Amino acid sequence: MTALARLIQRFKQLPGIGEKSAQRIARYILRIEHEDAARLSEAILEARSRTRTCRRCGNLTEDEFCEICKDPSRVQTEICVVEEAFDIPLIERAGAYQGLYHVLGGVLSPMEDVSADELRITELVERVKNEGTKEVILATSATTEGETTALYVAGQLKGMGIRVSRIARGIPVGADLGLADEVTISKAIRGRESLDSGERT
Repeated sequence: MTALARLIQRFKQLPGIGEKSAQRIARYILRIEHEDAARLSEAILEARSRTRTCRRCGNLTEDEFCEICKDPSRVQTEICVVEEAFDIPLIERAGAYQGLYHVLGGVLSPMEDVSADELRITELVERVKNEGTKEVILATSATTEGETTALYVAGQLKGMGIRVSRIARGIPVGADLGLADEVTISKAIRGRESLDSGERT
């Protein structure tokens, strides 16, 4: 196998990248200057070696705690629950939420053999117990797996004396959070619905 074929094969292993996309990326890499290719390679290796998960919320960071968890100006009594750390910048850019976050690390998916034990749900419950949380906002995607996960998490928090809400349906049913624009996310956060009583904020 040639070096180019191996490069294309590596790109095809990335999520959402097919044969044609892998070839386009490979062509781009071959056309840029050698120094730019080296910088790209260095950036990948540096991010891989230095990035870790926040000990508190599971966000991506280079320190023990992420910048959001270290920020005393954030609303300490609210936790927004997301599937992946990459969902956090999407919500942050919308500018409608000033609380804390909790990354589950995925969604419940029997088809892919992902159970509750493999998600950071126990850690969430412990945070609610110990951090004086008043509201947990479930911002999982509006897919079947996302909805199932939200309902399961809400069940785990039941009886803890806090408000549990779900982001409003500004996010289309069946859509991934990452595909929504900032205005839609902002409206979804502001229009979140309580999973306890159905009331809106």
